Amino acid sequence: MQTLTPAQQGLIQAELNRFEKVLWSSTPNPGRLAKKTLPVVIFAIPWTAFSLFWIASASGFKWPDLSGGFGLFPLFGLPFLLIGLGMLLSPLLVAKKAAATAYAITNERAIIIEPGWFGGMNIRSFFPHQLSDIRKVQFADGNGDLILDNNAPTDNRRGNATDIGFFGIADVKKVEALIFVLANPSAA
Repeated sequence: MQTLTPAQQGLIQAELNRFEKVLWSSTPNPGRLAKKTLPVVIFAIPWTAFSLFWIASASGFKWPDLSGGFGLFPLFGLPFLLIGLGMLLSPLLVAKKAAATAYAITNERAIIIEPGWFGGMNIRSFFPHQLSDIRKVQFADGNGDLILDNNAPTDNRRGNATDIGFFGIADVKKVEALIFVLANPSAA
């Protein structure tokens, strides 16, 4: 179980209603989530290498001589190089986001707090009526993911569905049992 920082505990406490109590809280395991980016990193290696090769070949495999000006053609490879570097850095970015994410289950709802763009926080709550179709992914060590929702495109646009839930958590079976009790209070 990953422990929350005081700042994360404060964010959760600020979200609670008057009689709401935290039953479970944790953060995702940054290492486990970073491992999920391995296919992206493997793809990024030849992508970035080819981008560098293309830039070098477009510049004639020599250092630019700025005394006579320079051609702009090699600069067309820079966006592809930056994309490759972004893909290579994806494990670090995912691990940083995971370290700032907090999960909680209260007697009233499940809460996900994730860092947003430009320093904001995205807070999502799942109330008992929204927890009817959860999915669990469990690994041999008992850790895993608990998918609470699937954010699929609602119109005719083609797009990937995004799973929303508790990712990279310890003892996923115990957390699933807490969610089951929250969603079915009569079963408690």
